[in-house]
Amino acid sequence: MGLYLLDYGAGNVQSLANTLKKVGHEFKWISSPADFEKATSLIFPGVGAFETAIDGLISRGLFEPLRQYIASGKPYFGICIGMQVLFRSSLESPSSKGLGIIPSDIGLFSNADKSVPHMGWNSVEFLDPDERAHEGLDPRSSYYFVHSFRAAYEWENAEVAQWAHTTTQYGQEVFLATVRKGNVFACQFHPEKSGPAGLTVLDAWLRQPEADRATSPPRPRVARPPKPKDGFTKRIIACMDVRSNDDGDLVVTKGDQYDVRERVDSSDTAGVEGIQARTAGAVRNLGKPVALAERYYVEGADELCLMNITSFRHSPLLDQPMLAVVRAAAETVYVPLTIGGGIKDTVDPDGTPHSALEVAGAYFRAGADKVSIATEAVFAVEKMRERPSADGVGEGDGTSAIETIAHAYGRQAVVVSVDPRRVYVAPDYDGPYKDELVYGKPDGPEKERGKAWWYQCTVRGGREDRPLSVVQLVRGVEKLGAGEILLNSIDRDGTGLGYDLDLVALVRQNIRIPVVASSGAGKAEHFVEVFQKTNVEAALAAGIFHRREVGIDEVKTTLLASGINVRTL
Repeated sequence: MGLYLLDYGAGNVQSLANTLKKVGHEFKWISSPADFEKATSLIFPGVGAFETAIDGLISRGLFEPLRQYIASGKPYFGICIGMQVLFRSSLESPSSKGLGIIPSDIGLFSNADKSVPHMGWNSVEFLDPDERAHEGLDPRSSYYFVHSFRAAYEWENAEVAQWAHTTTQYGQEVFLATVRKGNVFACQFHPEKSGPAGLTVLDAWLRQPEADRATSPPRPRVARPPKPKDGFTKRIIACMDVRSNDDGDLVVTKGDQYDVRERVDSSDTAGVEGIQARTAGAVRNLGKPVALAERYYVEGADELCLMNITSFRHSPLLDQPMLAVVRAAAETVYVPLTIGGGIKDTVDPDGTPHSALEVAGAYFRAGADKVSIATEAVFAVEKMRERPSADGVGEGDGTSAIETIAHAYGRQAVVVSVDPRRVYVAPDYDGPYKDELVYGKPDGPEKERGKAWWYQCTVRGGREDRPLSVVQLVRGVEKLGAGEILLNSIDRDGTGLGYDLDLVALVRQNIRIPVVASSGAGKAEHFVEVFQKTNVEAALAAGIFHRREVGIDEVKTTLLASGINVRTL
């Protein structure tokens, strides 16, 4: 079998390569147009934006050979953009023309009743009840989707409906999850990031005889009106703060209100020198990052974050240990992986400049699916607010890390990590943030009663305050092109008191992109509370998972018992 993978030059294609090795299939990469003639089966692991994909294919001389390959009748498996390029065009880039094999266009999700991008795990529904036509998919499983643009299920259009294989519902929109006709099979979700269920899909397609992959029976046309509730699940994310310890080794650590060094009990009797040494505080070591990542994948985490909180010795591209961590984690973890730390314009010690886009690209090629930007996002919004706009948010100039990375890889690849802290003011405060005030509840903590506060943004790990509110920041980065907010809380970090629900609700109400609640989880019930009271898409925890105080399985069992939909293994 001549299995080839097509890389048009952008995004995380390494994860698919790792997945194929995991399930025991050998492959080669398409390196020139001539390779299409050698291929007897082809997988297009499309990651990124529609325009970037089309331009990448054209610039490498691969666009027409790809069209000819598909027309030849040889098996083709497209993933995400690899499915969308089969259509005539996409609203994401109207001037970029697709292959036109499916006579329809890719549209944009509405955010009237939901957050966009569609980011997370969702189910599929079959149009054909015959299990032999299911291509390894299981209606009881969830698959990982991450996209803002979709192919609507046009069941009344015979030319389009004949391609429909399965559908998925998000909010009140029903779209094509997979297409199947003749030699073409493609999916909107990422099987390489869908855990065991996704690996089964890839393996099932590859284990078919090539003749079976090249043919398919006609599909029934079935009306599929939206159901009252979709199959979208809430995500549970495990986060690992990675930094060098005092010996120079990369370890996973966890802070209390951002302090990652051990605190010493003054009653310590180990001697004066011992007390002084420990008072300085060794970096908390809660494990090795790759080992913990694999553990959380096995335990059912829906997504993993690796945040590099060490100052780079040289530059992100020369910080080889962290890149090695990403590569190693991507070899054993088949769920989405977010990497944070140092995603910005940098200059090497020898004067060589590197753009944020280049830095992000290195992490994507190493196996990351999303990059997280923190301090640079605050500065970008401060800069955009200097250019007034009618909506009061400001205007970007196209040069920020958020804008350049989102343009190349799609907004779903950009996460902004926010580090706000409370600023207490009098209840009759009449300052610039009066419309964002949160008021203490009469039955709330004593220190909050009779008080009001707003949330101020910080940079550099909470060490520096900025004249910017959390609402100003999240509205700004949404406009710049961020696809998700990772919402931390300096006040709640490491306390185990639960998420700051006032903060989470405030942010959720002001933007239409997904929000991940972070900081403060101490028990499984805190996850139930944040989902029920704020309707965020995901919740993250670190220390309680690292120390095994609460298990991911316990969290999901508690959520299911409360009627909250989550992915199960």
